[in-house]
Amino acid sequence: MKIIHGSVYTQDFRFEKKSITVRNGRFLGLSDEERENGPAADCVSKPSAEDKNNDEEMIDASGCYVVPGLIDIHFHGCMGEDICDGTAEAVGTLARYEASQGVTAICPATLTLPVETLKSVLRCAADYAEGKHDPQEADLVGSNMEGPFISRVKKGAQNEDYIIPCDVSVCESFLEASRGLVKIIGLAPEENPNFRQYIASVKDRVRVSLAHTNADYETAMAAFEAGACHAVHLFNAMPPMSHRSPGVVGAVRDSDQVMAELICDGNHVHPAVVRAAFDMLGEERIILISDSLRACGMGDGTMILGGQAVEVHGTRATLAGTETLAGAVCSLTRCLQTAVRQMGIPLEKALRCATYNPARVIGILDQYGTIEVGKHADCVLLDQEDLRVKAVIKDGVRL
Repeated sequence: MKIIHGSVYTQDFRFEKKSITVRNGRFLGLSDEERENGPAADCVSKPSAEDKNNDEEMIDASGCYVVPGLIDIHFHGCMGEDICDGTAEAVGTLARYEASQGVTAICPATLTLPVETLKSVLRCAADYAEGKHDPQEADLVGSNMEGPFISRVKKGAQNEDYIIPCDVSVCESFLEASRGLVKIIGLAPEENPNFRQYIASVKDRVRVSLAHTNADYETAMAAFEAGACHAVHLFNAMPPMSHRSPGVVGAVRDSDQVMAELICDGNHVHPAVVRAAFDMLGEERIILISDSLRACGMGDGTMILGGQAVEVHGTRATLAGTETLAGAVCSLTRCLQTAVRQMGIPLEKALRCATYNPARVIGILDQYGTIEVGKHADCVLLDQEDLRVKAVIKDGVRL
């Protein structure tokens, strides 16, 4: 396969006119090109008869950005399924839908559920990741655990019946059940007096995130100094930042090693605050996530999340009968589009936060996250006018 005439998002986080060659599911080479004169072709063209005879599919990406496949490290479900359903069918549905949206690698997030249920869910995810599956499905590259070591005060849509104190042996049982697939696990340090010892015991095997926490600045800083290095959906399910109580947000800002997730669906964080976060942390420390529910892609209606009813209206999902946000119903691709087109985040910066940064955080940058020789040939063609997905290429195959 060759992809020509596109503006390619390079490993230097900028766009350049490049031709991309793909062989055996991997990026084989990138070369400079001079744009031929003449009218712009359609963004995606079919291979010519000669190309077919040479077994060389040509994709004309005129008028398109060619970007790495997106990577969502925090979403729960879509198309009526949730990772916590714990079935191969559910995981397959998630993987197919995400790939169709241009998200070619996924790290789904579990809810707060009984420990044995969570271990079963993690085993199912590990089985999927290790097995053979539909080539049109996104690769499952990790699991992100929001609970169960979180705060009842900031539980959000999590089920407080299953919240428990942090426990090294329980964490180890999660890692064992997932066969190392758990990449991030949440913690509310203010609820756990032994949080320093806990973090010290597990931080070399899994990234500890501050998640659904009511911690003040001092407690959050102590957790980060102990080795926590991640913040789940910044601003959401944590105390607000104020001039006298900077809280978790202030601690994230002051801890250079900490990465922060950010939901840019237009509901969870105001555009001005999204811009402030980019100014405060820089694009080097932000990871765009979708936090999407099983309702994603399903339209309006009522869904069940962790045993609780969730009402969906447009792009907003709340716990039934309340105004409590229960998660999002937009894909990561939609969040990227919203960040750029409605919130004023430069595309080059937003793309880094949806490709390179998540790959680096969960330890897969050697295979995913950039368009570089030797990596999985996963890329997305986005229309330069409105950032709509025009084509998705997964392991060198156009979906």
